[in-house]
Amino acid sequence: MSFIAVIPARAASTRLPGKPLLDIAGQPMVVRTAAQAARSLASRVVVATDDPRIQQAVQEHGFEALLTRADHPTGTDRLAEIAEQLKLSPESIVVNVQGDEPLIDPEQINQVARLLDEAPDAAIATCATPIHDAETLFSPSAVKVVCTLNGRALYFSRAPIPWARDALADGSRILAPGLPALHHIGLYAYRARFLARFPGLPVGPLEAFESLEQLRALENGFSIAVHVTQGHPAMGVDTQEDLERVREIFTNRL
Repeated sequence: MSFIAVIPARAASTRLPGKPLLDIAGQPMVVRTAAQAARSLASRVVVATDDPRIQQAVQEHGFEALLTRADHPTGTDRLAEIAEQLKLSPESIVVNVQGDEPLIDPEQINQVARLLDEAPDAAIATCATPIHDAETLFSPSAVKVVCTLNGRALYFSRAPIPWARDALADGSRILAPGLPALHHIGLYAYRARFLARFPGLPVGPLEAFESLEQLRALENGFSIAVHVTQGHPAMGVDTQEDLERVREIFTNRL
């Protein structure tokens, strides 16, 4: 199995301006993320950014960074440009690692790459983990996925799916015993040939309403393989509170 890891890192962020360069125990967040990705089996780790300041910071810490256009609507579009810049072969596997996940588990990166490598029918591979509490099931910020019996995604939603009709008939907001609810982990592996097609795919109504770009693949007939892991999703950094918690974790480690 051979793959590269690409970390999209854009400067714009409404809640945390300049997020990729925010300091975490002496290093920028995007550098911490790159260091975690480098612990995986990836043959190459590349930060894809639209900001020369991010490129310079990454390079100063010994990692590779390439500049992309600033007008990409999604991180997947940015990956598509990188795949083109690197002239990757159509069968090359590219793992998209979110730049705001400095605690990403390197083994999860390996798992999605391995799954795609072993799933010739799939254009994408991703991860999910079982949901064990009602709060996560009903939270619109926690994306859920339902799958076929052979592990292919049927649908992603911010809504509580699957819906336990009988258990919730009285309006309760509970996790029904045995419900096969899965929390999607936003880690993706793509084949380069799919990335080349992605920017030209039409945005369907499901993606538009849910605001989930992975639905574009499903709406256009592409298959997504899902690896179910017992590990919890890595803590992402979306708020100042998230940042402080991650800073404390790294400080304690050091």
